[in-house]
Amino acid sequence: MSVSTYSERPAPKAGETDGLSVPWSRPRPKRTVVSARLASAITILVLFAAWTAASSLQLVSPVFLPSPAAVWAKFDVVARDGFVDATLVQHIVASLWRVFAALIAAILVGVPVGLAIGISRIGRGVFDPLLEFLRPIPPLAYLPLIIIWFGIGEPSKILVIAIAMLAPVALSTAAGVRGVSRERVDAARSLGATRAQVIRHVILPSALPSILTGLRIALGAGWSTLVAAELVAATRGLGFMIQSAAQFLVTDVVVMGILVIAIIAFALEFVIRRIERVLVPWAGRE
Repeated sequence: MSVSTYSERPAPKAGETDGLSVPWSRPRPKRTVVSARLASAITILVLFAAWTAASSLQLVSPVFLPSPAAVWAKFDVVARDGFVDATLVQHIVASLWRVFAALIAAILVGVPVGLAIGISRIGRGVFDPLLEFLRPIPPLAYLPLIIIWFGIGEPSKILVIAIAMLAPVALSTAAGVRGVSRERVDAARSLGATRAQVIRHVILPSALPSILTGLRIALGAGWSTLVAAELVAATRGLGFMIQSAAQFLVTDVVVMGILVIAIIAFALEFVIRRIERVLVPWAGRE
C-alpha cells in the first residue's frame, strides 16, 4: 500500500483570489475617520448657517429672532456702553462670583456627605433621603422660602445655586466611593493604615474621577439656576441682564446673554476636563 506524501497548497499568485479564504480574513477597505472635534465644528457651522438663513430670508420676525450681525453689534455696544447700568464685564463678574461661591459651598458640603453615604450605612440612611428629596425640586419652588428665611441679599442667591449643585456633587462622590476596589482597601489595611489614612490615600484618590464628573454636572445645574437666583433684587449679572432685556423685548440682548453663558460654561467644562487629565490620568484606563 502506497502512502501519498503531503504537500502544502501553493500560495495564490498576485491578483488571484484564494477560494478557501474566509470573508473576515480579507483586508477591509479603510474608512474615513471623522474626529469628534470636526463633527462638533460642523454641527456649530450648520446651526449658525441655519440661523443666518432664517434671519436673512425673514422666516422669523427680527423681534423674535435677531440676525447674527445684530447680536454681534449689540455685544459690542453692551461691552462698551453697558446695559441696565453695568457693562458686560461687570455682569459676567457678578455671575461668576455667585456661581463659584456656590460651587465652593457645594464641594465643602457635598463631598463629605457623599463620603458618608458611600462609607457608612448610617450616613446613607441619614443623607440619602434628604438628597433624594431636594434633587427633583426645581429652584423656583424653594426660592420664595429661602428669601423669607435669608432675605434678598447675596447669601440667598448663592444658597439657591448651591442647593442646585449639592445633589450632583454628593451623589457622584458616593458613586465613586462605592466603586473603589475592595482589594486596594484591604491592601492598605494590611499595611497598617488607619481608617482616616485609607479614606485620604485610597478612597478619595480613587473616587476623584467621579467627583470631577459631579462638578461638571453641578456647574451645568448652577448656570441653569443662575437666572432664577438673579430674579431677586439683583442689579448685576447675566441672568438679571437677560430678564431685564426680555421685559422690554430687546431680543438681541437676550440672545447675546444666552450665548455668553454658553461660551463661559463651555470654557469651564474645558478647564475641568484638562484638570481631570492632569489629576487623574488613569481614569477610564483601568
